[in-house]
Amino acid sequence: MPGTAVSGHGRRAAPDPPVALGVPTVDSHTHLDACGCVTAEDVRAAMDRAAAVNVTRAVTIADDLDGARFAVRAAHWDDRVHAAVALHPTRTAAVSDAERAEIEELARDPRVVAVGETGLDYHWDHSPPEAQQREFRWHIDLAKRLGKPLMIHDRDAHADVLRLLREEGAPETVVFHCFSGDAAMARECVDAGYVLSFAGPVTFRNSHDLQEAAVLVPEDAFLVETDAPFLTPHPHRGRANEPYCLPWTVRGIAALRGVPAEDVADAARRNAERVFGLGA
Repeated sequence: MPGTAVSGHGRRAAPDPPVALGVPTVDSHTHLDACGCVTAEDVRAAMDRAAAVNVTRAVTIADDLDGARFAVRAAHWDDRVHAAVALHPTRTAAVSDAERAEIEELARDPRVVAVGETGLDYHWDHSPPEAQQREFRWHIDLAKRLGKPLMIHDRDAHADVLRLLREEGAPETVVFHCFSGDAAMARECVDAGYVLSFAGPVTFRNSHDLQEAAVLVPEDAFLVETDAPFLTPHPHRGRANEPYCLPWTVRGIAALRGVPAEDVADAARRNAERVFGLGA
């Protein structure tokens, strides 16, 4: 049962499932390996729990090379799962040519729908900014060469992320995973044609700037995600997250925008199908 799912990274056990959404939607960013999935059976069980609340597909994301290998395997194990592969900015202190070559090979797999998550993270000091920026530029180039969306991790680095995208020339499709900017940044991103993905923090009571951003983003420019096992939405903040928890975030965004939850869920599904080429 979901209430006894593996708790991630010291979090309390995952909550019981929410009421199912009235229409299907897509979790555009999750980490099934970090949720405790190891085998094909684990992946299917996690997606069965998600499907029970009408979260019918998910994109599982890589942080490092092992994660990239897993993400591709998981996407082949279950048709409801797609993959994104890259080296997380905190994993870029020392990257070899062999690692880049394998990431590129994995990214060419037809089940991989994005290059990510890549970007900049100035919150942690695991990798110096120079190394992060070098690898971010490489991932931008990779996404353009493969014609796949670029999925960005941006933590405390808004100005530099936007600057590097301008300097390198952004790929045709750019997704800001777990968007953390304010309304002004959201407007800048929307004007540039970027897609903003909202996760659990948009439901937190103190996230006023983020909530303003979620209201102004056009219906065709947002996605929804769990970033599981992290960032569990209100009212279960601090507990382990899984794709089946996404309805709480969908309903939180709907309340902010003053529309039915089904409108948000359906728009996010249509946007995910377009952005990631998932097909209807």
